[in-house]
Order: sequence, then C-alpha cells, then structure tokens
Amino acid sequence: MSQLTVKDHNRDAIGFKYIYPVISRRSGGLSIGINVNTNNACNWACVYCQVPDLSIGSAPELDLELLAKELAEFLQDVLQGDFYDRFEIEQDKRVIKDIALSGNGEPTSVNNFYLATKTIIDVVEQANIPAPFQYVLITNGSLIHKPDVQKGLQLFNQHKGHVWFKVDSATGAGRRLINHTAISTEQQQNNLILSAELCKTWVQTCVLSYAGHEKEGLLTKVEQAAYLALLKYIIQKVNIQGVMLYSVARPSLQAQANYISSVKEEQLEEFAKNIRLLGLTVKVTV
Repeated sequence: MSQLTVKDHNRDAIGFKYIYPVISRRSGGLSIGINVNTNNACNWACVYCQVPDLSIGSAPELDLELLAKELAEFLQDVLQGDFYDRFEIEQDKRVIKDIALSGNGEPTSVNNFYLATKTIIDVVEQANIPAPFQYVLITNGSLIHKPDVQKGLQLFNQHKGHVWFKVDSATGAGRRLINHTAISTEQQQNNLILSAELCKTWVQTCVLSYAGHEKEGLLTKVEQAAYLALLKYIIQKVNIQGVMLYSVARPSLQAQANYISSVKEEQLEEFAKNIRLLGLTVKVTV
C-alpha cells in the first residue's frame, strides 16, 4: 500500500471501477472522485492531461447499480474503516472535503447525467458525512447546453454543489493550442453564464509554459487581456464564485508533455492581482 499524496491521482488506488480517492491540493483534504469516463475518452484533449491513452469520444454506458455500491462501500471504509491509516494520509488531511464528478474525460458526456448525479447524492445523503463537504463537478463546460446536464446542475445546486468550469484561454488560438477544441468564445461565454445561472460556479484555469509557443501562452498581454475581458463580460451577466488559478503539478501523459512546464508562483500571483481588480475572489494553487 502506497501513501496517497497530492501528486498521486491513480484511478485504480482502491481497485474500484468508478470510485477513486484523491488528496486534493485545491480542496485541502480527501476528494472522492467519481470517474464515469472509464474508457479514457473526452471531447477535448488538453496538453497537460494525465490520462493515459486518451481518446476523443464520450463516456460509456454507466452501471448505476455498481456506482452506488462502490460509493457506499468506500464511504463506509473512510468513515468507519482504516482507509486513512492504510494510505498513510496526513492527519490534517483526514477529512472528506468533496465528492467530485471528474475522472478520465468530460463527465457531462455520460448518458443520463442527471441520474448519475441523483444516484451519487442519494448514496452520500445516507452516509451522513460530517460537514462541511461539498459536491463538485469538474468540467470543460462544453456540454452544459444539454437539457439533461442542466437538470443535473439544478440538482447539484439544491445540495449546495459547485461547478469548476475550465477556462484555460479566452481566445480561439489558445483553446486550440492548449485544449484542442474548436469551441467558440461565444459558446464558451454562453455556457459559463448558463452554468452560473444553474449552480454556483468557479472558473478554473491551468496556466503553463509551452515551449515554442511563448507568444501564445496565457501570460502574454493579448491572452491576459482576452481572459480579463471574458471575466468582465461574465460578471456583468451573472455572479460567479471566483477564479481558481493553478499550474501543472503532475506529469502530462500526452504527446506534448516534453514541451509544457509549470509557471512560477510569482507569475500566478501577478496574474491573480489583475483578476482581483475586477472584484473577484482568486485562489492560487501551486
């Protein structure tokens, strides 16, 4: 049994199909991950992604019964068993911070997203997890226009859930370079507004260095101006919780891995200052 740390997000750590534990640097404790993309398929292909053999596609059919069974068993192990000891979790991290719909692809691509969220919430509510903890959806936001996804977000909102909405760039060139997606700025804005209308939403942004593309990175004046303009436009329409800024913490398993690297904390903090001038809360994680 190996120690679980912020740099180890192994989906197979406990041998379950859908459930995996993470010590989250952003949450500051145990995050219980729900991986519905067990086929390692996503509709985006971010250059910093740690998923092996990533392919373009959507999540496979979900076994709701198995999902419920695994989640119930793992929660019992954490709350009543010796999980923390077996994985040598540091004492100050021995608390369930969130239940996160995340995993090896875009979770909102699963069929019956609403039923998936309902199943998760039903199991968790029966487990009586000590407060505070929260539900989190980690998403690229590209499918939030789907009615079933919106229904799921409304359910999340009823249970004080949060959406972490990926915005790594506010320009078409930046999104094509970093995320390998052709989604337009207009669609990105519309989906972010819709997300914030349905559920409490944070913008999450990965800032990195990309060798050979220094003129296209998020820290350039053009990219920063576009990013700040997007946020200014959004907050004129809806309330968002704030921005999560972070950089690369674990090795990418994509073809571009040798070209990307983390940025310095000072660079993140300097960028954060400009975002805070808009009146937004910014969390910086390295």
